[in-house]
Amino acid sequence: MSGTPSSILSYQTLVHAVAGAAGSIAAMSLFYPLETARTRLQIDDKREARYTPHVIAEIVREEGVVSLYRGWFPVISSLCCSNFVYFYAFNGLKAACSDHMKGTVAIKELLIGIVAGVFNVLVTTPMWVVNMRMKLQGANFQTEQKQKSKHPHYSGIFHAFRTIISEEGLGALWSGTSSSLLLVLNPAIHFMFYEAFKRYLTKYTGDKEHSSVLYFMMGAVAKIIATLLTYPLQLVQTKQRYGKEESESHKKLKSMWSVLCFIVRNQGLQGLFKGLEAKLLQTVLTAAMMFTIYEKIASVIFQLMKAEKQHIKGR
Repeated sequence: MSGTPSSILSYQTLVHAVAGAAGSIAAMSLFYPLETARTRLQIDDKREARYTPHVIAEIVREEGVVSLYRGWFPVISSLCCSNFVYFYAFNGLKAACSDHMKGTVAIKELLIGIVAGVFNVLVTTPMWVVNMRMKLQGANFQTEQKQKSKHPHYSGIFHAFRTIISEEGLGALWSGTSSSLLLVLNPAIHFMFYEAFKRYLTKYTGDKEHSSVLYFMMGAVAKIIATLLTYPLQLVQTKQRYGKEESESHKKLKSMWSVLCFIVRNQGLQGLFKGLEAKLLQTVLTAAMMFTIYEKIASVIFQLMKAEKQHIKGR
């Protein structure tokens, strides 16, 4: 079925999507406290702690251990849907377009990754906006007034959807879409380098399955490259999804460019990389673990499918 539009609807594509979603759930659950620390560093401009372990310690001291997992369910739900959509679109388009796109393999995969990313952003951004709000509700921000999160308390995902739509309008669910569309470069670059590493390794080792350590290392290095190239946009995206600034003296920042200018004006160029250490630690470990689990799950399912097919033929 390779090279035809029907490849998008194949079982192989579905297996990749399921394995990618499962891998993301397991990896994010394992490293979720790092995600919490990363978000606080990006949102809270007044927080004195600058390194991940210190931020985690502050959060535990001020809000308790449970706060490290605040918003876990909406994040996992969004991540599961997002990775299912992205892995499905990427592998489906890759199979369907394999015989119809000219150029080097890496460029093909970059273009396919961008298309898959755009589709993923348009479909899943509302879920990411909701999980950002839920993750930060009740958080202590290091302002002079020590104020809590400005947003209303959401009792659940559906309540958050209803409240945001009724109070801020339907468009609020797509806050940060402009930066998100530019950020499709992040997973596209990640997948391009990861697939390139796999091809390079396979060239010297053959088609045998690689070890978990190799999958982990390839996923980690590819994610480091993608994160360093796109981090300022990720910072802008986080601020846009959260909404208005906590201080009444700050005007509402709507466009990606206005947020970038605001950060540089108030924090300097280094402000564009605020929380980078936490982001690298969280995203690299999560992505590396996700790809390791993804590869192993996909491998097991494909082996079972192959064995079943041979069993049917042998009857």
